[in-house]
Amino acid sequence: MKKLLSLMLCALMALTLAGCGGSGSAGKTFTFASELDIKNLDSSDADDGMSFDALHACIDGLMGLDKDGNIVGAIAKDHTVSDDGLVHTFKLRNAKWSNGDPVTAKDFVYAWHRIIKNNGNYAYMLGTGGAAIAGVDEIMEKIANKEKVADSDYDAMGVKAVDDKTLEVTTTRKIDYFEELMTFPCYYPINQKFCEKAGDQYGKSAKNILSNGAFVMDSWSPGSKATFKKNDKYWNKKAVKLDTLVMNLVQEPKVGATNFKSGKNDFTTINSELVDKYKKDKAYTTFGEGYLFYLSLNFKTKELQNLNVRTALSYAINRDDFADNVLKDGSKGATGYVPSGLSTSPDGKDFREEAGTLVSYDAAKAQEYLDKGLQELGVSKIKLRLTYGTDESPMDQMATYLQNAFSKLNGLEIEMVATTKQDRIYNKQKNGDFDICCTRWGPDYADPTTYLNLLLDGNANNYGKYSNAAYEEKMNEVTDASDAKDRWQKMIEAEKIAMDDYAYIPVFEKGAAALKNPKVKNLVQKAVGVPYTFNYVDIK
Repeated sequence: MKKLLSLMLCALMALTLAGCGGSGSAGKTFTFASELDIKNLDSSDADDGMSFDALHACIDGLMGLDKDGNIVGAIAKDHTVSDDGLVHTFKLRNAKWSNGDPVTAKDFVYAWHRIIKNNGNYAYMLGTGGAAIAGVDEIMEKIANKEKVADSDYDAMGVKAVDDKTLEVTTTRKIDYFEELMTFPCYYPINQKFCEKAGDQYGKSAKNILSNGAFVMDSWSPGSKATFKKNDKYWNKKAVKLDTLVMNLVQEPKVGATNFKSGKNDFTTINSELVDKYKKDKAYTTFGEGYLFYLSLNFKTKELQNLNVRTALSYAINRDDFADNVLKDGSKGATGYVPSGLSTSPDGKDFREEAGTLVSYDAAKAQEYLDKGLQELGVSKIKLRLTYGTDESPMDQMATYLQNAFSKLNGLEIEMVATTKQDRIYNKQKNGDFDICCTRWGPDYADPTTYLNLLLDGNANNYGKYSNAAYEEKMNEVTDASDAKDRWQKMIEAEKIAMDDYAYIPVFEKGAAALKNPKVKNLVQKAVGVPYTFNYVDIK
């Protein structure tokens, strides 16, 4: 009888949900189109925006966002800080994993140990480059030097499970943006038993990811589609209005727009000529994406070791023309390495405003600097490879524009190297097989160091192997600064050192234009951290 009643109730619920609207199957369904694929759902390995979006749909960290984008408690129901600002105590709520296991403080300890043991790309964010957790830098130095790391080293780390529902985190310095850091995927928990059973397949498929968040991954076809169902064990399930979340993967803007007009997508980003086509459409919307697109230079390449050559490349780029007349999506030409709108000083001023304009366009100067560089190199012509991913729009547009700009310089030949995002990062850049690489970075947290740290010796993302003793010293001063205004000024000075050296060459700050179903409400978009939060999406 109980079984029969259950089946009848399920059938009734299905009929009820079928009338709730949305695009797709029974119940409320939101379909999100992405130009990029999901790499994986392992928080110790994932390092791209699309993987973060998918991971965040499944996993809650200590802190999260409300529907207005404000930082609030997620798995943590309470957060207290010691008087000296160094000890953070989190009290966890009664949350469960989708298999019924309770979420405990040990899940965080295990995950944070694991990302360091695996030397994940974001492991540095647990150390001085992020949360400054006690003992992390020492462990990572041992790993870098190929020294043995004992269990006692991890036990001494500043993350402790006081009991199942109490997590204590000790830092080496006060961090004002600590709660914001705790929203980032590298700080997410992992269920140890489930993870170890999955082995190296953890996070690689729908069946190998465990959820404690708003949704459970139902299916995942890499390069095609991922579907998520509402998690009935989610601690905040009353706030979740969707029954199904669908991610259509690797859809270029033209395809995404076509599918949007036919009702197959509820949200898709567009750019360039599509903006002209749809900007008067009621579904058209714009927002700041937060990404800085820039050129990574390989300092192992002899020609790029020459400062005049690097300077010439920067002066050759008409950044405003590219943003305004090619992209047309609200992007704007970069004026420095730290983008505008990221963070404000203790006096309430934007970093970019205070740091000023550090890069500009001047074709005549570009040629002058290149001529000087060629003379110093003792050659009349140089050839440089320009590497870019064809599957990470608008990187292909940027590369084409840059090829045209650089080719106007007498004495410079550009070889275009087209590849995929995965190959660009994990083969070409990781192995130093590039000269100039089109790349981008989205801010992990709202502080200039999320960009400035990328140029430090030993940072996993410093693929070009840039090294400058003066820059290292200045960044050490940033770390050690006890006064907020002093720290701010030193960050401005650090950026100036890097830009005078053309350590990276900033190109543009990414804006975004999109088509969004007017019925869709409460899609949270953030220019900092995880790009999208789907927890509160509703279709009315």
